[in-house]
Amino acid sequence: MDLYFSPLACSMATRIALYEAGADAGYLEVDPKTKRVQHDGSDFLSVNPLGLVPTLRTDDGVVLTENAAILQYVADRLPNAGISARNESERSRLHQWLCFIGTELHKALFVPLLDKKAPPEMKAYTLEKGLSRLDYLNSYLEGRETLLDHFSVADAYLVTVINWTMATPPIDLAKWPNIKAYYERLRTRPSVAKAIAEEFELYKAELARHKAAA
Repeated sequence: MDLYFSPLACSMATRIALYEAGADAGYLEVDPKTKRVQHDGSDFLSVNPLGLVPTLRTDDGVVLTENAAILQYVADRLPNAGISARNESERSRLHQWLCFIGTELHKALFVPLLDKKAPPEMKAYTLEKGLSRLDYLNSYLEGRETLLDHFSVADAYLVTVINWTMATPPIDLAKWPNIKAYYERLRTRPSVAKAIAEEFELYKAELARHKAAA
């Protein structure tokens, strides 16, 4: 399978899941500004007309989009990795957390805060509304190592999103000690540490590329 990604974007969750599973995959970097695939200069819009990552091309040639769907596909495709749900009840909880991360944190909270064109008033309003989501997550993580009773694709997504707090100064994780402890713990997990280190270097190269083109 081939994963179309942009450095440190939400697509990193799928990279973490694939590393956790020890799965073979191709990683095709997409420039978020030009929408060009870096290794060959091809037009990413011909793969996904929305130009959004992650996008996954399966071994059968099927193109999948949307982070939650891709993560569930990877988890189900690699059952021996233990990153999926272990039973039907747990599957419902996995779906719950993938939806919560994708809607309440990723789209509702972090996208506006990371938008360089968003006015300060909008960011302040977004942060005010988002605090309850962080409070809820912090309370849930009390005494827990992971979202389920084991590391899953939901954790791969959550740690990816929490990693964005480096670029959103208003969100100081010290205010949510359980989230902070969770993030610091998972950052040391080999699959997570490897993904962050590799994509951070690619992100720095991306910034340099954009600066040279300006």
